Amino acid sequence: MADRKPVSVSLFSTCLADTFFPSVCFATVAVLERFGVDVRVPLSQTCCGQPAFNSGNRKEARKMAARFLSVFQGEEHIVTPSGSCATMVKHEYPVLFRDEPRMLSLAYRVAERVFELSQFLVDVLGVVDPGSTYRGKVTYHDSCHLKRGLGVSEAPRTLLKAIPGVEFVEMEESDRCCGFGGVFSVKYPHISCRMADRKIERILETGAQVVTSGDLGCLMNIGGTISRSGYPVRAVHIAEILAGSEGAVP
Repeated sequence: MADRKPVSVSLFSTCLADTFFPSVCFATVAVLERFGVDVRVPLSQTCCGQPAFNSGNRKEARKMAARFLSVFQGEEHIVTPSGSCATMVKHEYPVLFRDEPRMLSLAYRVAERVFELSQFLVDVLGVVDPGSTYRGKVTYHDSCHLKRGLGVSEAPRTLLKAIPGVEFVEMEESDRCCGFGGVFSVKYPHISCRMADRKIERILETGAQVVTSGDLGCLMNIGGTISRSGYPVRAVHIAEILAGSEGAVP
């Protein structure tokens, strides 16, 4: 084990984490370093282009995607605390560059090295014990992109259930959309709010003190509704639970 070459990872921080929740980036790095991973953060990274892509602006999305590929093309592994952004790179970049053979080839090569955090920990590093310290009743929300886009649903649950002090409880309709959907929540706020209300009903039914997920967009949408309504539950990114940076739930 002493002679084993350390795994090298580049952190793709994402816009939401970098702008609104930098603590999630720090937590992600802390968790990866716990398992001997050499983490670097390319400072020239920008948006993956998903907002523009979802809005139908393929030209701008292509520019951002080309920059992403330029920044990360030489990295061994690319890890992000976002199933949504990982799905964008892995599934939509080939769509954006389908008529450009050189860029399409690059997009496929980079996509093979992109992982969401829990996926990387379990499927690449083989982590079964996250070595975390946490206490409280926790439920999990399956984000649409992480579960349907990447097929990742067991990895986060495996990690959460292995944490001493965590009482993990499943919610009904855990994979039902929370209503965020990126620009969907902006274009159709009334529908989005109704969907968020239904999601929170399911969360409250579990009696959990914390709802967690692998996508900040979902947590921001869910957490905003919780905050406005004063419900006794918090929305916390799974990276912060794994890092222990959120501490114990009172």
